[in-house]
Amino acid sequence: MDVILLERVAKLGQMGDVVSVKQGYARNFLLPQGKALRATEQNKKHFDGQKAQLEAANLEARGEAEAVAAKLDGQQFVVIRSASDSGALYGSVTGRDASDAATTGGFTIDKKQVVLDRPIKELGLHELTVVLHPEVSCRIALNVARSEDEATLQASGKSIQQLAAEAEAEAEFEIAELFEDMGAAAMDDLDIETPGVEAAAEKVADDEGDEDKA
Repeated sequence: MDVILLERVAKLGQMGDVVSVKQGYARNFLLPQGKALRATEQNKKHFDGQKAQLEAANLEARGEAEAVAAKLDGQQFVVIRSASDSGALYGSVTGRDASDAATTGGFTIDKKQVVLDRPIKELGLHELTVVLHPEVSCRIALNVARSEDEATLQASGKSIQQLAAEAEAEAEFEIAELFEDMGAAAMDDLDIETPGVEAAAEKVADDEGDEDKA
């Protein structure tokens, strides 16, 4: 099917281009989304009459998108989720979650503007592309963590594996300290007589005294 593009479409063409596409792609995406018109003679004449207006509207929309992109690009948003010790999420993070996190952070983006090849299913920092306009996009990062504290540590550059190793090492250190304290307390509480050891110590002292006299 031949269509007239009403805006730039990635890997397809620019506004005003007449391109051939599969019927399903046109009927299910381009036409209902208002991105194209069937390339009939009537629609071609209509487009030619509206071209200047469409181009002006596109320039305005692009300028607004560029202003948002300048502020949004490089931003990091925290998403708190439950996960296993290995970092696997109990569920997944989707484009809607990214949109909601950005909205909470003061930016309004639609879930359809978030480019996510597949749902996020593990903790960590994940970079995503946000398409604000057919000609304007930017990058954001989702900091997926189990808590705000963990998110802060991840933001500093520590991976979930490093965090797990540090937590394990800290736990082992605390356990060792606990047993050490318990052992010291137990020895202090015990009143054990060791006559053999005491007698040997007294004999050594006597022998040293005899040597001094000699």
